[in-house]
Amino acid sequence: MKINKEGYIIILVSALIIAGLLWILDYLIPIQWIVTILGLMGGVLFFLIIWFFRMPPRTPVMDINKIIAPSDGKVVIIEKVHEPEYFNDERIQVSIFMSPLNVHAQWYPIKGKVKYYKYHPGKYLVAWHPKSSTLNERSTLVLENEKGIEILVRQIAGAVARRIVTYSEEGQDCDQGQEFGFIKFGSRIDLFLPLDSKIIAKIGDKTQGSLSTIAEF
Repeated sequence: MKINKEGYIIILVSALIIAGLLWILDYLIPIQWIVTILGLMGGVLFFLIIWFFRMPPRTPVMDINKIIAPSDGKVVIIEKVHEPEYFNDERIQVSIFMSPLNVHAQWYPIKGKVKYYKYHPGKYLVAWHPKSSTLNERSTLVLENEKGIEILVRQIAGAVARRIVTYSEEGQDCDQGQEFGFIKFGSRIDLFLPLDSKIIAKIGDKTQGSLSTIAEF
């Protein structure tokens, strides 16, 4: 199983901490079965940490007419809203909530160019809170395809997530299905699409990043 590079240090530190705690408990607790149970619990915790940073092999969808899911998760919002940061007009918002068990990497939903990037420090409201899109720690990307159509992608930290990683820079080219970021431990992704987009996804749909179709131009 491939591990995302963002997990290397966390996995190493977690292994050292869990091993150290178990060594101390083995020394302090004379009852072996208790130590065994604690060891099993530590092993399960370590497995979950590794599982969180997994990167399953995928062959991305490549279609210039499609907007592909930027992340794994569940579609929780599809509505027309006013987008104030970049477009300052009405867009269709599609939001994907990621549970701690989802793959937490992000992939570019279209092929084109990064027109805009900005990181915003902020709060850590639960990711499904309506105001998390504008109040939480977040990173905003605007991507433009070869036809000049722009979409906005926003990485949003949740109540547990405390670290957003974005590999994008303004002006760089991006390929559909190329990894562009990672959010550690629970989060949400918002897409803001043109009003004439044909929305394929439905509320409650489970998405796979770089594979599932969210909308079509």
